[in-house]
Amino acid sequence: MNTHTDNTIAIEVHDLTVSYQERPVLWDIDFEIPEGKLVAIVGPNGAGKSTLIKSMLGLIPPSSGWVKIYGQPYKDVRLRVGYVPQKESVDWDFPTSVLDVVTMGRYGKLGYFTRPSQEDWEAAKGYIKKVGMQEFQNRQISQLSGGQQQRVFLARALAQEADVYFMDEPFAGVDAITERSIVQILQEMRNNKKTVLVVHHDLQTVPEYFDWVLFLNMRLVAHGPIQSTFTEENLRKTYGGRLAILSQAADAVARERR
Repeated sequence: MNTHTDNTIAIEVHDLTVSYQERPVLWDIDFEIPEGKLVAIVGPNGAGKSTLIKSMLGLIPPSSGWVKIYGQPYKDVRLRVGYVPQKESVDWDFPTSVLDVVTMGRYGKLGYFTRPSQEDWEAAKGYIKKVGMQEFQNRQISQLSGGQQQRVFLARALAQEADVYFMDEPFAGVDAITERSIVQILQEMRNNKKTVLVVHHDLQTVPEYFDWVLFLNMRLVAHGPIQSTFTEENLRKTYGGRLAILSQAADAVARERR
């Protein structure tokens, strides 16, 4: 049984540097995320946002530094961590149904050589319903729209019943209705003390969707609560003064604070 307090740190990253062919793409990253936060990771293209998530999950080896989830290395707590990759990184032509994909989220708890029980199938169906895909549970994933595919991968992550989630651009290619539906689920997860890190591109929606933000441009620019951290100064430091983007985002911050 896990014990938590209001000060529980879910994620610690210390001195994390990641290089491709000896060229640093992330440099000296240090931050902590308390439990129960919905965190936007924002920054320009090429800032290392996806690389950060992948290195925290051990998918890309760091050049230096370490990452801890609830005080332990990822490899020791992988059952407490869920991951939604970029849609483009998934083979959507693989012949499998929505129900099968979501049930795969249970395998971490089962072990890969144990067949899912009736309880596991029912749990998977419940998460499919939660993301509004119950009418499609027997459909091949290749037959789904982009937004429907994202919902399925969110349901698979939910089926893991993890404590910490990493999501790489979950809103990419989805319509406005699907995006609102996903946001509602993420905020519900946050309210249930789940910690969720999301690579996100739409700066205007950051104050509305999230309660924490992490500004990244190869180095960590700033991180913390939206109210104190999502500022025009940090936007300029991160994006280098791209005024059209920044003025819209600054307007969003001002509206949120009224």
